[in-house]
Amino acid sequence: MSRKESVDALRKKIDQIDEKVVALLNDRASLALKIGHSKRLNHEVIYAPSREQEVLRRVAQLTNGPLSQHAIRSVFREVIGACRSLESPLKVAFFGAEATYTHLAAREKFGSLATLLPTASISEVFQEVRQGRVSFGVVPIENSTEGVVGQTLDLLVESDLRICAEVFLDVHHNLLSRSGRAEDIEKIVSHPQALGQCRRWLAAHFPKVDVEEVGSTAHAAMMAAEDGKLAAISSTLAKEVYDLQMVAENIEDQSNNITRFLIIGHDDSKRSRDDKTSLVFSVKDEPGILHRMLEPFAKSRINLTKIESRPLKDKPWEYMFFIDFRGHKEEGGVKRAIKKLERSCLFLKVLGSYPSGI
Repeated sequence: MSRKESVDALRKKIDQIDEKVVALLNDRASLALKIGHSKRLNHEVIYAPSREQEVLRRVAQLTNGPLSQHAIRSVFREVIGACRSLESPLKVAFFGAEATYTHLAAREKFGSLATLLPTASISEVFQEVRQGRVSFGVVPIENSTEGVVGQTLDLLVESDLRICAEVFLDVHHNLLSRSGRAEDIEKIVSHPQALGQCRRWLAAHFPKVDVEEVGSTAHAAMMAAEDGKLAAISSTLAKEVYDLQMVAENIEDQSNNITRFLIIGHDDSKRSRDDKTSLVFSVKDEPGILHRMLEPFAKSRINLTKIESRPLKDKPWEYMFFIDFRGHKEEGGVKRAIKKLERSCLFLKVLGSYPSGI
């Protein structure tokens, strides 16, 4: 058998497998439609983060290669998103314009078939969700190199919305321009976080070029598309959306540059096998007070994954403390720890319990 015949034979087998895959996908979609009908009758929410996380974990563990667990999860995120769109159209607001990293995170979480709506500010995302114009919002909360997004923390305290899921995104920055030629660049523009994450690279490669902060990486790409003397630090998707050329890729200073995003909505997430809880509290300023506040979690062997302080706006030198920890607020040990903490707090608010991002 010739090489060409061998390839043709293999392609014929792939075609046969594709026919079976399509039939099975439609079987799955039919079941999703039935579930959606049942949810509507019982007034249940369509998006269930705990169930989605359970499915992704299970299917990822089924692979024996050559597809990796990451690849399997990526495929099934789209499958889940497509099936969910049959149950009920899903509208999601995200911070920034098309091709921002928050847009990529929203697409990663909800799939390409969800209606993803850009907003001009993080507060607008909260407003869109609160007023019911969208079902969920996607906002950045922290970056592995630049730290937390303070505005998101402040809005979580002020709002009655809940954290119902999270997503982690590997962030790779690219330098983009209309021509793709480094010698044409007279100014580099981007969001402050992106500029901060590429600070050393910029100093080494463009030490004499002016740098300007703008509202988002996508806005930077729009500016570069209009002005041939500008270059933007933005995403690979922005290159395609705004018809730009690559000057340099993966220019972030840290290779493990990860941004965490939160999904905000009206309802709490049900328990899954691996949950996280976020809360905020404030206390009187006393020696050793923070140690005493965290003691209930240590005694209950609850793993704290993050602690962050924010100054109280109207009380100088007083702080709110944000903590993330493993476990769901409905678990017995977590309930007891929160109740004990609350007794000594001036203020305490559980921001949400939700499946831990994978």
